[in-house]
This record gives sequence, C-alpha cells and structure tokens, in this order.
Amino acid sequence: MEIYLVPVKLEKRDVLYRLLQYSLYEESAFDGNEMDETARFAYPWFDAYFTEPSREAWFICSEDGKKLLGFVMVNTFLQKAASGHSIAEFMVLPAYRRQGVGRTAARACFQMHPGTWEVSPSFGSEQAERFWRQVIEEYTGNSPRFEDGVFIF
Repeated sequence: MEIYLVPVKLEKRDVLYRLLQYSLYEESAFDGNEMDETARFAYPWFDAYFTEPSREAWFICSEDGKKLLGFVMVNTFLQKAASGHSIAEFMVLPAYRRQGVGRTAARACFQMHPGTWEVSPSFGSEQAERFWRQVIEEYTGNSPRFEDGVFIF
C-alpha cells in the first residue's frame, strides 16, 4: 500500500489529539500511564508540536491522501546521541497494521531527516520492540544498537 506523510496543520490539531489519546491508551497497558479525572492521558508536549520548529507531526494517509491510517510525531530531543531526530510517537490504526503501512511511514520519516535517529519502542511491548528492530535493520542493513530501551542508528 502506498502511503503519504501529510503535515498536521493547526486546523487538524484536534484530530491528532484524539489519535494520540488512543495511542496513549494502548501504551498504558505497558507504561503505567493513567488517565486524569477528565478521562485523558497527559501529554505535556502536545501544544509544542504546533509552535516549536524542533517538533513535527504527520498524519499517515492512504495514497489518495483521503484515508487516515495513523500518525507520527518527530522531534530533535535525544536521549543518547548529541544530535539527530527521534520518533516521539507512532501509531498505525489497527485495521491497517501488518500491511506495511508502519514500515513505509517509518522509512519516509528517516528519509526526510538523514542522519542519526533514536526510537524508543513502547515500554514493555515486545511487539513494538520487534517491529522497530525489523524496520531499522531493513532500513540500515545492520542490526541497530539498543541501549536502555532506545534504538540508535
């Protein structure tokens, strides 16, 4: 399936927020994040994706750009490397998983910003770790360094 990364514009901020909440819900099974009294998961950096140039948010869309398949949030705040980019959040809607959508979207992100990357799979999720290891190995041709829960390549 051919996909496109479409920048999230301010007028689509609420759509991204709802997708992020769904993603945080999924991850809460592993990371212990809990909802607040308004049934929302905290994400203190969300607004910064619309004001800081060091952060980018993209919708993952179908080839015609009309169908929403997921999202990716990228920033330049790294844990291990001195400079580069990091996948902060990444989610493919369940109906489109295991169809190459995530792999294609990840490669598109890596190609947009050549250089060093860090990816921290969802804490405690063997499936997420396996996905990222395969994607990174396929992209680089090498087994990635994995240190303290972070892939560095």
